[in-house]
Formats: sequence, C-alpha cells, structure tokens
Amino acid sequence: MTSPESPLIALVSAVPAAIPPAVAAFAEEFPDARIWNIIDDRLLTEVDERGGLTDELAERMTRLIRHAVTEGADGVLVTCSVYGSVVPGLTGVTVPVLASDDAAFAAVLTGGFHSVLLLSPAPNPLKDSVSRLTEAAAASGADIEIAGAVAEGAPAAAASGDVDELTRILHETYLSSGAPVDAVLLGQYSLAPAGARLAELIDVPVLTAPGRAAAALRAALETPGQA
Repeated sequence: MTSPESPLIALVSAVPAAIPPAVAAFAEEFPDARIWNIIDDRLLTEVDERGGLTDELAERMTRLIRHAVTEGADGVLVTCSVYGSVVPGLTGVTVPVLASDDAAFAAVLTGGFHSVLLLSPAPNPLKDSVSRLTEAAAASGADIEIAGAVAEGAPAAAASGDVDELTRILHETYLSSGAPVDAVLLGQYSLAPAGARLAELIDVPVLTAPGRAAAALRAALETPGQA
C-alpha cells in the first residue's frame, strides 16, 4: 500500500473509452492519487454476446478487483456500469471499492429531482443502469420517475474522441425521447466528455459519473468507513 499522500487507485475498465474520462476526473477531484489502469476489453463485448452479465463474467471482474487489491491498490473504481452489481458482493476486501455510478446515483436520489432520463450507449448497459437506479430509489424511499434511452452511434463517437459528434447524438436522443424530465444522467463513463456541452443545449441539469466517483473515493480514503 502506498502512502496516504499518494494513494494508488486502480481503475478496472471494460472499454478503453471509459479510461480518459476517469483519469481526467481524478486529475481534477483527486490529484494526489496515482492511477493504475487495468483493462479487460472483452468484458463488455462478452456481456453482449451472452445476453447479459453471467456468473462467469462477474467472477472474472471479481478476480481483476482482487488482483488490484493484492498488488497494492489503496482503492478500486470499477468504471463499467454493467459490472457495478459485482461490487456489493465482494468479501474480504479491506480497501474501498466503488462501482462506477454509485456516487452519481446518490446525486440523483438526493438532488430533489422528480424525474430523470438515463442515457446509455447500448441496450444492455441501459437495462442494467435503469434497473439498479430503480432499486436504489426504492431502497432510499425516493419518489422519482426513471426513463431511459439508447444513444445510437455513441460508442463509435466516444471511441474516436469526437466530442462534438457525441454531443450531437446525445442531444438528438434527449429530444427524441420526448420524456419530460428535470435531470439527465449519462449512465456510462464513455459519455461523460459530452456532459458539459449537452448541458449548454438543454434546460435541465446533466449529471455525469466520473467526477463524483473520484470525489467519493477520495472521501472514502480520507474518512475510512465511508465507502
């Protein structure tokens, strides 16, 4: 384990496009952290191929998290939302481990919103995120309507780093959804680079996950027991 002044944070990712937004978020919210990227770029592809998150894939993510902890990580962030359900079931791990959207979900549920539109780049991530946010809302007693929409073409725009095109796709998806909402949540890290620009185009807040996750992990390390 590294010193408290420069904790080693492992980012466990399933797609390369999730890494730059996460790294940028830590640079802003937790600049003292040292970043260690661990990626298995078949993890999301195989979720699609198998029709959802299987026990075998969940175990594969668990092994990556345990590898990070065994090799000295002071904290772990799973940047892929589809694998967020793996985190609560971890046992015997003594460092903070956060799912990608834990902090963003908390912001939605405590933000005074009555309705939210969750935008995702593909059907499986959308289904998973809506399901987990719905469960979180029920557990917290929050009265909030949750709608979801797939931003077709977003994965290619995110992978190429074309923020203008990504913003255009998200904006069009928002407009075509027709859902009268008072907040938008970008469900995956790969969409986060377009968050600020999208917020300039619509008249509701746009919530993104990476910065909130970095701040939450910092707080967890500064105040043990908060993760």
